[in-house]
Amino acid sequence: MPKTGTRDLTQGPIGRTLFVFALPIMAGNVLQSLNGSVNAIWVGRFLGEEALTATANANNIMFFLIGAVFGVGMAATILVGQAMGAKDTALAKRVIGTSATFFFCVSLAIAFAGMPLSRHILVWMSTPAESLALAEAYLRIIFMAVPFLYMFAFLSAILRGAGDTRTPFVFLMLAVVLDIVFNPLLIFGIGPFPEMGIAGSATSTLVANVVSLAAMLLWLRHRRHPLWISRHENSVYKPDLAILRALVVKGVPMGLQMIVISLAMIMMISMVNAYGVDYASAYGAALQLWTYIQMPAMAIGAACSSMAAQNVGAGRWDRVNATARTGTLFNFLMTGALIAPVILFDQTTLSLFLPEGSAAIEHGRHLNHIAVWSFLFFGVSFVVSGVVRATGAVIPPLVILGIAMWGIRIPFADLLQPALGIDAIWWSFPVSALCSMLMSLAYYRWGNWRKARMLEPDPEAVAVPSEVPAQAPSPVADQGTRA
Repeated sequence: MPKTGTRDLTQGPIGRTLFVFALPIMAGNVLQSLNGSVNAIWVGRFLGEEALTATANANNIMFFLIGAVFGVGMAATILVGQAMGAKDTALAKRVIGTSATFFFCVSLAIAFAGMPLSRHILVWMSTPAESLALAEAYLRIIFMAVPFLYMFAFLSAILRGAGDTRTPFVFLMLAVVLDIVFNPLLIFGIGPFPEMGIAGSATSTLVANVVSLAAMLLWLRHRRHPLWISRHENSVYKPDLAILRALVVKGVPMGLQMIVISLAMIMMISMVNAYGVDYASAYGAALQLWTYIQMPAMAIGAACSSMAAQNVGAGRWDRVNATARTGTLFNFLMTGALIAPVILFDQTTLSLFLPEGSAAIEHGRHLNHIAVWSFLFFGVSFVVSGVVRATGAVIPPLVILGIAMWGIRIPFADLLQPALGIDAIWWSFPVSALCSMLMSLAYYRWGNWRKARMLEPDPEAVAVPSEVPAQAPSPVADQGTRA
């Protein structure tokens, strides 16, 4: 690999390239989950239940804010990937300049609006009175961290589009290590640090992201990264309206997918809660395990999207199709490798989250035997959707997800409970995931996603057919008609 970490995803063996590219993404997901768990231990065990409740409420807001721009970040990844595949560095820098201006302005607006509104937001969320003051202190600092969180996420997105997952992982690891180290120092006032209590936990997140973002920028400048924007190129920060429109129009549907999933999960846990604490805690323990089981599919799907974007830009449709096939195979192998021990050692894995002898353990074993297989089907949908989105076809994956969640999963779980009891909820997971996979594969086979485009075509450009010969270069904007 070159010293910048960028990788030409239009060349080389598909399997090895995709696997190596996806590993840092998956490792980064694991790091973030472990970071959240460690921070929760410090707050919960040493500051009490009120403090843990406060951070849980505030973190829900932080995750929503990050999720709100997730789609725009994905759009930037695809645009940069297509430009790099087409060997159009100038276009890639225009995308980066417009995206950077967008993320910076939005993050500042959120930070300045959020800090004074923190208490009102928490009250609106019905935060318990005994945790309200703690949550406000925590959330105000989190809002201060938003610009750095957003810019770090933005830089990671464009580097992935350029074929570099190693650099975002290295600096994410730096942020996680700093967050873990500074948490106890700032919470308890160890050494020269002030004792800040719960505010110290939020401050450690702020400090970690400021340092990591600054270090990443310095590294990119020092290594003369091909996408580094020098002083004489500052004009690219002026928003390009065509690129800005693509970021919003294509990014919003991708972001809405997270909202569709989140709302569906709220509905599911509401139905489970009606059966009592044993079933609810069993479901909660299963969700903890599912967080890790779905990581390979999410990492492979994100890697497939970047890889497909570069090959779309290069007109390498043979490699786009091969990426989808290889990603699907990897999903079955890697997700299956995690499902197997969860089933074989279900008593042990569930006991990590439930008291010994709890009736919830047997409930958890039963629901896992039914529902955990759904992640094999979910992974196929995630991979296929990642590939088709790489052309700019973002609406069909959203529609398919909406049908699977709200047209199949929720009605199945709700309407069949009189006949199946709580098993209707558990069976709704594999049934909806299987339907989602079949719909995704059908759209991949017969849909018009190959004719989609991220940017409006240049009116002076000559139209090209949607199926470009394997070696023929294709301008990023010329992918045919809109899907």
